[in-house]
Amino acid sequence: MTSATTEPRPDTGSTPAATGTPKASILRQPTAVWAIAFACAVSFMGIGLVDPILPAISHELGASPSQTMLLFTSYLFITGAAMFFTSWVSSRLGVKRTLLAGLVLVVAFAALAGASGSVDAIIGFRAGWGLGNALFISTALAAIVGAASGGSRQAIVLYEAALGVGLAVGPLVGGVLGSLSWRGPFFGTAALMAVALIAILVLLRQPKRSAGGAGGAAAPAPEKISILAGFRALRNPALRSLSLVALFYNFGFFVLLAYSPYPLEAAAQATGSAFGAHELGLVFFGWGLALAITSVLVAPALTRRFGLRPVLFTMLGGLTACLVLLGCLTGSLAGLVVIVVVSGLLLGVMNTALTEAVMEATDLPRNVASSTYSGVRFMGGAVAPAVAGPISEALGAGAPYWFGAGAIVVAMAMLGIAGRHLAHIGRPHESATEEAQDITAGDA
Repeated sequence: MTSATTEPRPDTGSTPAATGTPKASILRQPTAVWAIAFACAVSFMGIGLVDPILPAISHELGASPSQTMLLFTSYLFITGAAMFFTSWVSSRLGVKRTLLAGLVLVVAFAALAGASGSVDAIIGFRAGWGLGNALFISTALAAIVGAASGGSRQAIVLYEAALGVGLAVGPLVGGVLGSLSWRGPFFGTAALMAVALIAILVLLRQPKRSAGGAGGAAAPAPEKISILAGFRALRNPALRSLSLVALFYNFGFFVLLAYSPYPLEAAAQATGSAFGAHELGLVFFGWGLALAITSVLVAPALTRRFGLRPVLFTMLGGLTACLVLLGCLTGSLAGLVVIVVVSGLLLGVMNTALTEAVMEATDLPRNVASSTYSGVRFMGGAVAPAVAGPISEALGAGAPYWFGAGAIVVAMAMLGIAGRHLAHIGRPHESATEEAQDITAGDA
């Protein structure tokens, strides 16, 4: 995810460790921090929330798999497009107003999606949901760091934890509520985000006024960002190269995420097994949990030991193999479940390593670089569900996975071609806090 224009750098003042005072506990945070962290978790849940209910929506509303997978496309396309402008918006509205605007949109459009009577309406409302999500997640890290006690590093750990919880729990909640009704996950998200909206409105304070300012004026406003800053950033050859790698990688990622519920359901039916929203939710809970664990705990260790580019090539190769196996095993329920969950381990490392590479490859402002990168990569995710359904109908159930594997191979080729622009990446970060910020800047 991307951070707001006010995304902080590492603390430059004294810390508890430096002054000899006891280190603050990560759990002893202001209530506002927990409110933002809760909202972050719910926001990240929205990515995989609809996955278990896609077949149910198809059955209930008489929609084809191609139509229902557009719920991902509209959401991701608008999220990606908005990412190019979120830095500009938050530099003018400020962190709190941007957070609240995003939450209001998510609550409204999630509720409207749940009340819809056609798949086309849900697709449209998911687009509005994506706009709200882009505004919220682009600002959440800055808000947590600004409100937390114990320094930037502890705040960032909380943000990472919220991200991991959201990715893992989203499919599980979608499966539990979806087993009651396909409308349940939409209304559930709207309710949870409404709670978060009220909590942030009440608990999160505006920046304190500066004592040194004239007449007690507020602290200096963040520097205004140009509305075209995200597009101009693509002039940087390293950022452009890695963004294109992410574009094709995310195509394969979302073929796996958005299309897999249908082969899983078909394989279960072929064996006479009951495999509804609840079972799909459990499968993708395992996938999300694996992704969260390796993203936070495994990826940093691997990139320190082996370097960024070797890890990127290895993970891309592993994901290619997973997609090829999925294409070959569409008739095996056990095979599909195992490979989907295992792929989560690779995807977690890949997400973190690719984001680190983006942050190290350019000296552009971090918020601009991460927003631009996220905007491009979400476009790859938006295209995948839109084409996976038609490809499956025309060429067979395994064909979308083969196309996803081909896209990952293209990503590997582009990473190799971009080598001269990326020769400098992989150096140690300035500090552990900088490293944590880089990892979380584009993770989900």
